[in-house]
Amino acid sequence: MRYLTDHKRALGQGSARDGTHHFWSMTKSSAALLVLVPLFVFTFGPMLGREHAEVVAYFSRPFPAIVAALTIVVGFMHFLGGVQVLLEDYTHGLTRTVLLIAMTLLSYGAAATGVFAIARLAL
Repeated sequence: MRYLTDHKRALGQGSARDGTHHFWSMTKSSAALLVLVPLFVFTFGPMLGREHAEVVAYFSRPFPAIVAALTIVVGFMHFLGGVQVLLEDYTHGLTRTVLLIAMTLLSYGAAATGVFAIARLAL
């Protein structure tokens, strides 16, 4: 508590106690993407330019479908965490709130759309 000003000490305001959680969630998602992105490239890449029936048959197998879905979900959640930090640092007031809500909706919506597309191919 020695780093707090007298005013902050009197109001009981100190550390937000939230930065460590955000740091670790971004670190974990980065590590997951470090593994998932190369797997995604090697599973998705060979299917570029192939016939629709061949792509559907390929993604009906569990491994490519799971890798694609995990990459989409983890990627968009990592994107959301990064955009959240950016918006919290550079915007204020109502603009911040509106942009945070919009980016949250965009991230969850894009992740859900991607997983739905993979599920349609896989099932």
